[in-house]
Amino acid sequence: MLKRLASYLRGYEWYAVASPLLVVVETLCELVLPLLMARIINQGIEGNNMTVIWQSGALMALVAVVATVVGGFAARCATYAAQGLGANLRQAEFEKIASFSFADIDRFSSSSLITRLTNDLTNVQNVAIMCLRILIRGVTMTIASVILTLTLSPKLALVVCVVLPFMVAALGLLMKVCFPLFEKMQKALDHLNETVQENLVAVRVVKSYVREDRERAKFIDANDGFTTAGLNAVLRMVAIQPVMMICFSVATVLVLYNGGNMVLGGELEIGYLQTVTGYIMQILMSAMMIGMAVLQYTRAQASIRRVFEVLDTQSAIQDGGEAALPAPRGRVEFRDVSFRYQTEGAGEDVLKNVSLTVAPGEFVAIVGGTGTGKSSLVNLIPRFYDVHRGNVLVDGLDVRDYPLDGLRGRIGMVLQNNVLFSGTIRENLLWGNGNATEEELIQAAKDAQAYDFIMSFPDGFDTYLEQGGVNVSGGQKQRLCIARAMVRKPAVLILDDSTSAVDSATEGRIRESFRENLKGTTVIIIAQRISSVQYADKIVVLDEGTVADVGSHDELMKASRIYREIYDSQQEGGDGNG
Repeated sequence: MLKRLASYLRGYEWYAVASPLLVVVETLCELVLPLLMARIINQGIEGNNMTVIWQSGALMALVAVVATVVGGFAARCATYAAQGLGANLRQAEFEKIASFSFADIDRFSSSSLITRLTNDLTNVQNVAIMCLRILIRGVTMTIASVILTLTLSPKLALVVCVVLPFMVAALGLLMKVCFPLFEKMQKALDHLNETVQENLVAVRVVKSYVREDRERAKFIDANDGFTTAGLNAVLRMVAIQPVMMICFSVATVLVLYNGGNMVLGGELEIGYLQTVTGYIMQILMSAMMIGMAVLQYTRAQASIRRVFEVLDTQSAIQDGGEAALPAPRGRVEFRDVSFRYQTEGAGEDVLKNVSLTVAPGEFVAIVGGTGTGKSSLVNLIPRFYDVHRGNVLVDGLDVRDYPLDGLRGRIGMVLQNNVLFSGTIRENLLWGNGNATEEELIQAAKDAQAYDFIMSFPDGFDTYLEQGGVNVSGGQKQRLCIARAMVRKPAVLILDDSTSAVDSATEGRIRESFRENLKGTTVIIIAQRISSVQYADKIVVLDEGTVADVGSHDELMKASRIYREIYDSQQEGGDGNG
């Protein structure tokens, strides 16, 4: 796992190498100071030699300055390396998520993916800094201090051999206990983020139904769950401190007792007793530092696994390769198509043995009750999902054989949930075609019946849209999304209930613009209102995931019971928006 993490240091390798080396130099400088102090005591003070005192003191000051400067550079290099690691991992994870199909995103959930891109990566960065500085410092300090202690007093060095095994055993037990608790903590954070995200996205619905109290209660439950999970993990981490302090205290007593007897017996000079005591304390402190670093790594390990889980996921939708692409004509075929959202397990088919052909340039409407699979059907055309059985073909080629860019480049899609991005109207329309001219933008806006309200804004096409287009109405948002799709001049234009927020007259003008300005484009529209589809070349009636009837409005009024029931219900209820 660490080796794989290191592969994401590209561009920051020098910092990752320099930091540990500088930490080693800094640590060795610090270990020289007790030796110089022992020289001052043994030779300077006891020998009444001021020259030794001044020389050793000056050398101590120089070594301290070097340690400070080197330590500063070490910290800087470690920060660059950790931030670079985080940036590279974040970029790789975002690119992987961008390649995910709708099914992959459904499996992880957007809130969990956000947590993995933010909190989990922050944990990884923190442990990277800790490993590059604290862990390296602790290991260097421990090894060097043990060597120096054995050199000065092997007898006192035995104290370390007695105490350290207890510390290591306690640390190993704690790691085993804490790792699953940290995984639970990160999952609880996923749930907390999901609750917050859902509440913020649906804030207008929450307020309109006066459900603030219910949402507040949901947040309290999620927040309490995260708090409890965090406490369960962190309180067990804190348990290592008293164990370490007991070992530290026992070691101090043993060293001072035995060292004092050795000084009194003439076996050890008092300056070296102070030095050895300092080194043994450094060994124990370093062991505590290593223990804390290892515990932090244990916490980050759960985050690292979650990040790698995303990076290791193969998207359910893969590019079709380098097949020769047919000319974009707009022919769409469904051949015995069945589809379910749960590709594993016992999910039911939402589409069953659907066979349908849409000729180039046809205006086709899809109608049916709620949950009959209308949106699922059109989502198969640009491969937002893959079929479970059967084939979907665009211009005679199976969509699975297309490169995704090549397939989606010939399809304009206006989704059921109209999404606009923060930026100007012009920037949003250029999503359809980044190379569109001003005239093409204006024409698309006119065709979508959006030009007049765009020009009513003081800044026209340069009007700034807030995130999600909250500063325009629902009908205006729909028309901007239609204009964005029309700028693309696609071979196939799909509108999934995309005119529900505009009045019938405006919808009629939009439909007329399709016939006049998109004559070669195949238009597939999902609509609830019969008035929106009765002029279509062909109307497809779906019922429980199957094609119940196909025909023109007049033909279906005569031959389709389902279509006639929909028509009659809307005549009785007015226009039938709902």
